[in-house]
Amino acid sequence: MASRNVGRRRRALVALSSLVGLCALGDAAARTVRIVQAQALELRRLDGQELVIISGGEAGTPVELRVDDDLVRAARVEYNRTRRTLTLVGAATYRTAKDGQTLQGENLVVDLAAEQLTGEDVLISDGDIEIRGSEVERIPGQLRATGGYFTPCAKCGRTPNDYAFRAERLIVYPGDRLVAYRAQFLLVDVPVLYLPVVVIPLNDPERQPRLAVGQSSPDGLTVEADLPFSIGASTLGTTLLRYYENRDPSLGLGVALRSYAPLPFVDRVNLYTLANPKPFAADGTRSVGYDVDLDFSVRGRVPLALAVRDLDYRLNVNRRDIGRSPTDPERGVTRVDFSANVEYPLFSAQLNYLDRYGPEPRAALTTPLRQPEVVVDPKPYTQGNFSADFKVTAGLYTAQSNPLSRSASLQGVNITTTRLEEQHTLTYSAQPWRNADLTLRNTFTGRYYGTGARTVQLDLGAQLTQRFNVTNTFTVRSNYLRIEGTSPFAFDALRGRVLSAPLTLELNTVPVPDVTFGVSYTRDLFLPWNQQAPATFRLNVNRAPVNLTYNLSHNFATQELESTSFNLTLGDGGRSATPVTPRPGEPLPFRVTWPAPNLTLTASGGYTRTEGFQPFTVRATVTGDNRANNFSVYATHDIQTPRLRAVGVEFSGVGRTDTVLNPISFTGRENLNLLTPRLTGSYSLTWRSLYTVSHAHDLALEQAETVKESGTMSFSVGTAAGRATNWQLTYGGPYDLRRGGFTRPTVTGNLTASRPGQRLALSAVVNTPGLDQPRTELARADVNAEWQFGTRVALSGRAAYTRSRTGTYPGDIATDTLILDPLRVGIALGNGPRPGAYLTGSLRQTLTWRDGERLNPAPLAPVIGLTIDRCCWALQAEIDLSLQRYRLGISLPGSTQYPLFEYGTGGLNVPLLPGTLNPGNR
Repeated sequence: MASRNVGRRRRALVALSSLVGLCALGDAAARTVRIVQAQALELRRLDGQELVIISGGEAGTPVELRVDDDLVRAARVEYNRTRRTLTLVGAATYRTAKDGQTLQGENLVVDLAAEQLTGEDVLISDGDIEIRGSEVERIPGQLRATGGYFTPCAKCGRTPNDYAFRAERLIVYPGDRLVAYRAQFLLVDVPVLYLPVVVIPLNDPERQPRLAVGQSSPDGLTVEADLPFSIGASTLGTTLLRYYENRDPSLGLGVALRSYAPLPFVDRVNLYTLANPKPFAADGTRSVGYDVDLDFSVRGRVPLALAVRDLDYRLNVNRRDIGRSPTDPERGVTRVDFSANVEYPLFSAQLNYLDRYGPEPRAALTTPLRQPEVVVDPKPYTQGNFSADFKVTAGLYTAQSNPLSRSASLQGVNITTTRLEEQHTLTYSAQPWRNADLTLRNTFTGRYYGTGARTVQLDLGAQLTQRFNVTNTFTVRSNYLRIEGTSPFAFDALRGRVLSAPLTLELNTVPVPDVTFGVSYTRDLFLPWNQQAPATFRLNVNRAPVNLTYNLSHNFATQELESTSFNLTLGDGGRSATPVTPRPGEPLPFRVTWPAPNLTLTASGGYTRTEGFQPFTVRATVTGDNRANNFSVYATHDIQTPRLRAVGVEFSGVGRTDTVLNPISFTGRENLNLLTPRLTGSYSLTWRSLYTVSHAHDLALEQAETVKESGTMSFSVGTAAGRATNWQLTYGGPYDLRRGGFTRPTVTGNLTASRPGQRLALSAVVNTPGLDQPRTELARADVNAEWQFGTRVALSGRAAYTRSRTGTYPGDIATDTLILDPLRVGIALGNGPRPGAYLTGSLRQTLTWRDGERLNPAPLAPVIGLTIDRCCWALQAEIDLSLQRYRLGISLPGSTQYPLFEYGTGGLNVPLLPGTLNPGNR
């Protein structure tokens, strides 16, 4: 008996190991099953079949399995190793990873070989829809149920469901659609309508059914319906129906679809087309016929023998008539764009076809039409140091005429002719001797047209570079450039004729360490002596304590200095010179220790032949032990005047107590423009990165007697920017130096506070007494707040007050304006985590007083709204007291709001009623 129990345990362990990595020999659809959680394993043989019994714990702990990525939970699982099925005994759950569905039922049976699932009294939920079936069968790509009940209201979590369907047979295509046969439509679980077939899309929102009914003038009753459909498993589409009561004809029809691999060699097809009845003309005349929109595209691949990759192609056909005026030149124009590409080991080829069909173009075609175009591009040929790359393009083109071509302009605004383009690039490189590099290059583009015209772009070049002493180079560069000819087309026209042969000599050398010198001179063999480019000289010195950049351009033909500029810095940047040990046999490098390590001097200036001397600027900067502490003074001198142009000072610093805490930081700058003259500056002091005191001014030192203001001056105190609670108080305004005071000063305060669910922004401007302002009064105030009380109540709004005056003091008159734009309050009603209704109120109003008297004595007129949200539909009511209007509408999934009725000063209007049935049309 003991040996029998040991053998049974051994077989159970073997069964367990087989479940961990389960696969059927010779079955390509084999699935992997893993035991995540189980209490007991038992192996049985029954009628020649081998069963593995997997049980949960006695305390109700379920068995948990993974079938690939699907999750299975049940009190007990029976695995038939012979038939390769899983039987989930009792209440069980099967969660599919691919479709995101959860199946709950009794005694579910999973066929691992066929990837099927069957069961009785099964509940299926995927978050958007809930399905119950007396018998359910799940196969790859489909889910079938008999005696089914389904509702899109399952995600609301309310009972009973607002609407649902009961059907004899259901077929669910996960992620696409649900098809129900012989169905009853239920409202609050009460049957109200019998439907032979019901189709409900389950995927993205743009494929949801849409119905829009409205009333407009002069179209009358309008109906727009979008009805999704599918063809097989690869094509999804939507039927477009349009109805306009007063148009001729009244009915419009279209389709929008996309298909994935519908045919061999076709990867994707997109089609949108709509034939819409023409709208009424601007003068009210009825138009007869259709406007057509068409957008068709297809792309795919065709395998070819010997090709490197498949031939790929794309085709786009486009036409847009809807919304265009009758005189629009694009009306009735259909554009076709086709291209195909193929690549072989020796060359690649491309076929392009771009054309338009319809009325002849009256405007210039900036994008050329290719009718067609063939491109052949052989692979580059390489032999040693020689390489050659060719490309040929030929086709028939229609494009804008080149205004520079008289013969093309005579053909009209556009011209059609053939065009052959040949391009090639030839390069050769060699090393004729030691440390020498030689490069020869020939680039050519030739275009030949059916009109007999031609254009040529030729660039022949040669370059020889000789290196010596490692860091020194001497380069000789020669080019021959030839551009000539006139194209009949504007898109490839050449801008002028070029005949040039520049010869360039260039020397770059390092005469001593840390110093570079360069000179370059170019002479064009086809230009006269007085049009030659100047020679350029470059000098760079980067040897402590000197950093110098100097450029000079001199024309030896005219013996004139064209330009020169320099930038000189003296200082070691706070770093002492580092001793350098020379190599054996080399002299000791030149180094100078800067006597003032914390002092840096800079100077810059320049000269151009056309503008003369540029301003000369000198600057001295003293840096403390802490790099954030520095003081700088500068002066700019106008050499041509000559006079001092401007002087200034800049400084910044940090009072440090340790490396983390910096209690005080300050910055400042001051600039005196001596030409205007004008004084500008700003200063700031920050304490512990929390509070900042600042000052700014911009003042003209000389002004006319009639001018009463020299500029502006302000003083501010507040918190540092970027904090959740931020405030600032500023005093200042226009200032008059001659009279020594502020003319129209103001005190401005700003406060911004924010925290989760709450935000408050306050600002105010108070006029204070000044030289030209006698009163103290509030000039502007602004309040902007958002406040959310829990999850049920929200309050937000903005109020702005302004005061302006007209007339002369003391008889001037004040005008006060209060703008509420808007004040909003929202209250969520209902129990549970999701409110069932929302009550809202908003107020937008402008109140004005002149000299204390109300100009528009109208009562407050808020807009009150009520929204009943039932997930699958929403009812919206609105009362606008300002317009004395009452409206009621309903919204359904995938559509806009349907107005049920509107009552106002114009009477009752029921938009869904056509013609004279609508009281609003009487």
